[in-house]
Amino acid sequence: MRLPPYAPLLFILLVSLNAELQATPAGSKCRTGPLDLVFVIDSSRSVRPFEFETMRRFLVNIIRGLDIGPNATRVGVIQYSSQVQSVFPLGAFSRREDMERAIHAIVPLAQGTMTGLAIQYAMNVAFSVAEGARPSQARVPRVAVIVTDGRPQDRVTEVAAQARNRGIEIYAVGVQRADVGSLRAMASPPLDEHVFLVESFDLIQQFGFHFQGRLCGVDLCADGTHGCQHLCVSTPGSFHCACNPGYRLAPDNKSCSAIDHCAEGIHGCEHLCIRSDGSYTCGCRKGYALHRDKRRCTVIDHCRFGNHSCQHECVSFPEGPRCRCRQGFDLQQDGRSCQARDYCNGVDHGCEFQCLSSGSSYRCICPEGRQLQADGKSCDRCRTGHVDLVLVIDGSKSVRPQNFELVKRFVNQIVDFLDVSPEGTRVGLVQYSSRVRTEFPLGRYGTADEVKQAVLAVEYMEKGTMTGLALRHLVEHSFSEAQGARPRAQNVPRVGLVFTDGRSQDDISVWAARAKEEGIIMYAVGVGKAVEEELREIASDPPEQHVSYSPDFSTMTHMLENLKVNICPEEGKGATELRSPCDCDSLVEFQGSALTALGNLEQKLVQLTARLEDLENQLANQK
Repeated sequence: MRLPPYAPLLFILLVSLNAELQATPAGSKCRTGPLDLVFVIDSSRSVRPFEFETMRRFLVNIIRGLDIGPNATRVGVIQYSSQVQSVFPLGAFSRREDMERAIHAIVPLAQGTMTGLAIQYAMNVAFSVAEGARPSQARVPRVAVIVTDGRPQDRVTEVAAQARNRGIEIYAVGVQRADVGSLRAMASPPLDEHVFLVESFDLIQQFGFHFQGRLCGVDLCADGTHGCQHLCVSTPGSFHCACNPGYRLAPDNKSCSAIDHCAEGIHGCEHLCIRSDGSYTCGCRKGYALHRDKRRCTVIDHCRFGNHSCQHECVSFPEGPRCRCRQGFDLQQDGRSCQARDYCNGVDHGCEFQCLSSGSSYRCICPEGRQLQADGKSCDRCRTGHVDLVLVIDGSKSVRPQNFELVKRFVNQIVDFLDVSPEGTRVGLVQYSSRVRTEFPLGRYGTADEVKQAVLAVEYMEKGTMTGLALRHLVEHSFSEAQGARPRAQNVPRVGLVFTDGRSQDDISVWAARAKEEGIIMYAVGVGKAVEEELREIASDPPEQHVSYSPDFSTMTHMLENLKVNICPEEGKGATELRSPCDCDSLVEFQGSALTALGNLEQKLVQLTARLEDLENQLANQK
């Protein structure tokens, strides 16, 4: 800045003050209180030797007026040009004589003017605790005095702002050719108290007097006019405002605003951050409790309260307790009680005859007179007698091609449990719609595989539903010896199975009765729109044993169990001999029957036990 008109008079006054300052005894030094003071001296080539000597005297004079000591003012000096060199750090000397000796030993660097680099060094190194600065929590003022005679060759604005943000108060002293804009960019506010420009190094003592006066000035915080909202921090000849923990200084450098730790994400809460003035607390979502560290959240163990009413096990979740059943049991709709699992309904058990749930698993059983095979699922085939079986299947238009394929598969499942052979069971197949066609007669195929292949090769007829005509064909042709039926004298049972999905378009009564008069055992299988009266009229007595019905083609396989039991001939029929109950085969059959009966009793016992447990739980809940 330009010196005022009264500068010569002021200069004379300052020189006399400087002389008085040099003559002041050591014991009467200015008591400034604790202070960390670092001088940043420009020793670039533009500073001539005699000018640098003037700067030495300037430093020595200021130091002589300070209260030097570990608990008072600590002084450090760095010089810079194109590089930065520490003359001595803040913690190096506690005696004024040692500092003066180090200042007199300075050798100028005489290179460029990297002022920004020097500020960076002062901020990161010179004012570090390792170099002797007192820690920031000690709240000891940190002051940097930068003396330069030229324009910086690097950027100073950003690094100076960082230094000021770290609490360093910066005085910028310019000599001769110094750039005023750079000085203002480096200095702390207010600029009129921290920026000085003198015309030569000889006049630099002007700043020395001003600076000395500020250090020894009054405590500006004490008079109460500082305007700080929270805290006033006194510095030599000045002050600055500070805020209580949890608050930050506003742009006006006086008022304070609460730090929103939650919005800024600096809270460390695992779930929820709850804001309060200048602080915060952590919270947890529903079902969690705050940990002892007041930040983490743990799941609440609802089960330990003992009010869950679970029959078997209680499992705790954030939203509350849930009941769980032991293996082999299913949780009921009340969410608490457990019932023994019926594995037969829940899995594809594959049992040929009947599935029996047992504990946590299941097993297959066979009807009386038949034994379970080694695979644990299938039963032995009908071997107690011979049968001549003719299947009459409906091939009318209402069946539809995809359902006709299901019918053929159904027929083959019936063949699977028969002992097909020329001497055992013989099988024939008839299809009908508006006409009747023998697909293959009784005597054509001698094995089950041959019969099944022939069934799969049958082509769908479509058209009408002449069930009466099919029954007549069954009586007059299918069971003739010419078609492969065995003579009546051999007493081989003749069985007819009629499969239909709707009402017949002709009369069935005459030939249904004629079939039974001829000794043919008749079974009627109906699907979908089959008429029950017609099915019962076709079937032999009792109808409950000879009539089967399914509402849909895809679910008709359940009728197989009934057909398997009834189509297999009973003991004593046909050319079978009576056996002693003590024979091995008789004993094996008895064993199978006994195991079946025991299995049925076991299943009833499991169901009864589950029912009793359910009743006990209901009584306990009522209490």
